[in-house]
Amino acid sequence: MMNELAYPFDSDYILKKRKSIKRTLLGEAGGDSGVKRVSKRIAILGGSTTHDVKEVLELFLLNYGIEPVFYESGYAQYWQDVMFDNPELTEFHPDIIYIHTSTRNIKDFPTVKDSADEIDALLEQAYGPFEAMWRKIEGTYHCPIIQNNFEPPVYRLMGNRDVSDIHGRLNFVNRLNGRFYFYAQNHENFYINDICWLASCYGLQKWSDSFYWHMYKYALAVPAIPELAYNIANIIKSIYGKNKKAFVLDLDNTLWGGIVGDDGPDKIEIGQETSVGQMYSEFQRYLKAHKDLGVLLTVDSKNDEENALAGLSRPDSVLKPEDFLVIKANWEPKDRNLVSIAKELNIGEDSLVFVDDNPAERHIVREQVPGVAVPEIGTPEQYIQILDRSGSFEVTNFSEDDLKRNEMYQANVARQRQEASFTDYTEYLLSLDMKAEIKPFVSTYMARIAQLTNKSNQFNLTTRRCSLAEIEEIAGKSEYITLYGKLEDRFGDNGVVSVVFGHQGAFDPGKVPDEDERTQFHVDLWLMSCRVLKRDMEFAMMDELVGNCQERGIKEIYGYYYPTAKNKMVKEFYGLQGFEKVSEDDVGNAVWRLDISEGYEKKNHVIQMNEQ
Repeated sequence: MMNELAYPFDSDYILKKRKSIKRTLLGEAGGDSGVKRVSKRIAILGGSTTHDVKEVLELFLLNYGIEPVFYESGYAQYWQDVMFDNPELTEFHPDIIYIHTSTRNIKDFPTVKDSADEIDALLEQAYGPFEAMWRKIEGTYHCPIIQNNFEPPVYRLMGNRDVSDIHGRLNFVNRLNGRFYFYAQNHENFYINDICWLASCYGLQKWSDSFYWHMYKYALAVPAIPELAYNIANIIKSIYGKNKKAFVLDLDNTLWGGIVGDDGPDKIEIGQETSVGQMYSEFQRYLKAHKDLGVLLTVDSKNDEENALAGLSRPDSVLKPEDFLVIKANWEPKDRNLVSIAKELNIGEDSLVFVDDNPAERHIVREQVPGVAVPEIGTPEQYIQILDRSGSFEVTNFSEDDLKRNEMYQANVARQRQEASFTDYTEYLLSLDMKAEIKPFVSTYMARIAQLTNKSNQFNLTTRRCSLAEIEEIAGKSEYITLYGKLEDRFGDNGVVSVVFGHQGAFDPGKVPDEDERTQFHVDLWLMSCRVLKRDMEFAMMDELVGNCQERGIKEIYGYYYPTAKNKMVKEFYGLQGFEKVSEDDVGNAVWRLDISEGYEKKNHVIQMNEQ
């Protein structure tokens, strides 16, 4: 990843150097760099000029590992393209539609002469076409929608009363935004790009500089475009599961002021006694709030462990030792500790955000552990702002499993301790008293299922990525078999940890199957969360899949393995399940086959299933 595209970035530099930045990013995909991107078709439907928005958005997406292909509507043709089925947009088959509108696209505002009923009618007149467009997109394209809200008007005709009086433009914009938010709350594939907040942070006068509108028909100032594009990119990378998962935090002068080993735990600055202490307390509260989002907290500090724990155990410390899943307080190099933390949590190093006040430590980690996010956090009063704007933990879909994630990882630590006390592994598995719920996709877990398809990399046979809309569409097709797997044991509920789906018929689901193909089943996706590895959940899922296939009269199951840099651990997965290898090409893409026409012997003997 390019540090020049990490927040806080230099917008002028990005705009001037966009072509060379793009060449550098695309160059990373060749040679031995190991960069492999997912390709996504993104339609930008603009109520104003969008060319530079598209070009800068491409840079941020490439940096996130997403290679975009764009469709760009004609100027102010966003509504017509959707409602009148522009053939070019239809043939594009977008994966995401981004609607770039602004307050400039509101045609009629209230006047002081209008009655309340007339203003309500104006509000419906402004809102109605948007909802009609969103519903048309949902029915035609079945893809996520990213929609700008509205920035405040550049002037207040009534002064401060403009925000409270129903005749005020600002009041009207706020009411219109409220209608957008209500729609977003009731449609899971609909996301607000909050330009109202962006414009406020940037400075409304600068953001809405009318020179750029009258000269170029840009609804925002060109220098502000990187801020806009970065915000959109954060939403898109979150939809496709490229969020980070954990903070790796330094202690001294990061979580508190001073050095606990030199000053002692009583003298470090934290709490309400000093202004500096208040800043660090606010920062700790900000970090602790992330636990509710499912973000994992860890420590990587050059310290004696006794001193580190003493600092965290102060009565006025917001964060306590028990808030952290892993605490590495020692004198090992921080990059080594960070790699060790990733292994203990069983997540990729590229899932981590390293937060340290020391620029030398940041440089070492950035150089030694590629993929880790290492923000330039500035001074203590800037920590929250910079981390917050970095978008590492952008929330698009939020599930019950996210709320429970820290508990799940803590339970995994308990399981590891339990495992160490057994000499027979089967006895250990039986001691966990595992119970599985394996059933077809249901609406309750759709968001979590989509999330898993975009997050799981190591135990993922085909690494197919699906949006929530795609998962919902697959679940509704009769030729598909879909299964989610939940697993709980004596230490806790792991939530939805495995996903399998595939289709009956020909390999190409769009082809009409011949007689032999009607008795074939093709596994399109098989994945499992790494937190339940070696628990025999894969055997339980296979037993259930085979049972579903047999009920349909299927005789052969075909599985596919497509190698990536991260999924080598499942290269022989189908062989372990009793499949025979049919073919394998030069790069390792393999086809496996299981004949179930003469019966099938179940392989799970340690997990209780569904009703049992």
